[in-house]
Amino acid sequence: MAPKRPEGAGAFPKPVESPVPKPPDPAQLYAALDLGTNSCRMLIAQPKGSQFHVVDSFSKSVQLGAGLERTGMLSRASMGRTIQALRICQQKIKRHKVKRMRLVATEACRRAKNADQFIKQVRRETGLQLEIIQPEEEARLAVISCAPLVSTKTEQLLVVDIGGGSTELVWIDLTAVPARERPRAIMRLHAGFHGVESPFVAAKVVDWISVPLGVATLRDQFRDVEDDAARFALMSWYFEENLAEFSPYQDEQARAGFQIVGTSGTVTTVAASHLGLKRYDRTKVDGLRMSSDEIDKVISGYLRLGPVGRRRDPRIGQDRQALIMSGSAILQALLRVWPTDRLSVADRGLREGLLYAQMSADGVLEDGLF
Repeated sequence: MAPKRPEGAGAFPKPVESPVPKPPDPAQLYAALDLGTNSCRMLIAQPKGSQFHVVDSFSKSVQLGAGLERTGMLSRASMGRTIQALRICQQKIKRHKVKRMRLVATEACRRAKNADQFIKQVRRETGLQLEIIQPEEEARLAVISCAPLVSTKTEQLLVVDIGGGSTELVWIDLTAVPARERPRAIMRLHAGFHGVESPFVAAKVVDWISVPLGVATLRDQFRDVEDDAARFALMSWYFEENLAEFSPYQDEQARAGFQIVGTSGTVTTVAASHLGLKRYDRTKVDGLRMSSDEIDKVISGYLRLGPVGRRRDPRIGQDRQALIMSGSAILQALLRVWPTDRLSVADRGLREGLLYAQMSADGVLEDGLF
């Protein structure tokens, strides 16, 4: 007798599919847009624990400040490029139905005589309302974006944000803050640098400065110097001269307990070169620690390559080769004054600071460990 055929045998098996990821609730989404002298960048994210999860992003070099040093005005071409990029940002915001957002412009718009007309044109053509923020707020947002990278062993912290049109430096004393609380103390600076009431022991902002020299503006100042090495040396010393009003400038700083956190394309490019990456990998770069000596070695390598070699280097490329040397000049000036074994590389900046500030103000971030 033949065995009984099981019921359903021969039927097509039902496929096991992974569930389609649920689209994020628009009510939980936040957008942050940073329009700088060189780049337009945006993040859309939702809070997740004490951090956030990025849902969508945008980044493009628009060179809004091209020619600004010479004319004091934003050019028609640079405004056109920027508005095209902002249209893409507007489409992403609309697609995700984002309601909570901050869209900020920095140094190029602070300095341009026609910035108000440009802001109105952006509103008219894209529907986006840009807000020109002041240097102190830009510095504060850069600081809180780096909070997760602050070591519990750090007693003196210098946060450096090298932008296209300006460089922000903030010196913070953490000696009074319990070691485990130090990263969180940096996050609490979202409420301001000065005398904010808090039940917690606060991080003390010793001094901050916004130097009106970034990778694009410093390069433009010395564009007429033909010799590559001479131009680099002049840029570095000129930037150091502009630090004279920063109160910790002359203080000798012991390497123990001292940390610099650097946030910029310059710092991440130097880190990628140090690691010998053939393709940029944020997971390997963000949070990497480098010493002054390791950074000097990379910068010396850039000088040996020269403009042609730097253009061919996949970590630098044609668009960034001139900017990497002005950024490296700034970085070298800082490390000449404050050598360190703990420069932490931050692949984060104003956008992340804007998101943290919005989410912290709304109380949607958990006060957990970073």
